[in-house]
Amino acid sequence: MSIVKRNNLAFPSLMNEIFKPDWFGGMENLNSTVPAVNIKDNEKEFELELAVPGRKKEDFNIEVDNDVLTISSEKKYDDEVKEENYTRREFGFSSFKRSFTLPETIDTDKIKADYSEGLLKFVLPKKEEALPRPKRLIELK
Repeated sequence: MSIVKRNNLAFPSLMNEIFKPDWFGGMENLNSTVPAVNIKDNEKEFELELAVPGRKKEDFNIEVDNDVLTISSEKKYDDEVKEENYTRREFGFSSFKRSFTLPETIDTDKIKADYSEGLLKFVLPKKEEALPRPKRLIELK
């Protein structure tokens, strides 16, 4: 939550205290951050993992263009609770966009992605020429 200082008053106004953003609840679904990312460099591939719980596969848009991998998602929600003497309706929108410049060593035609249990995983295979070569012995003559 960002705090914007509008004046130099030492005491907040009464209205700000009464109508705090979470005064009536509902802020537990607010997410304004980008997902955490882990990147692993293995011998034959890179692995990229993003923590994005609470989404469906259909919520993601994944593109590779000019060696840039872009992952974005938009999620809208609308929730209404009716009780005896009140109705509470909440709606919201959250989104993120992350871009990664891929090294030239990645075979972009063979990238694989999977989303399971809140984790979006990518396997970014390295091109054959980028793989480590086995050592070879040279015989002296």
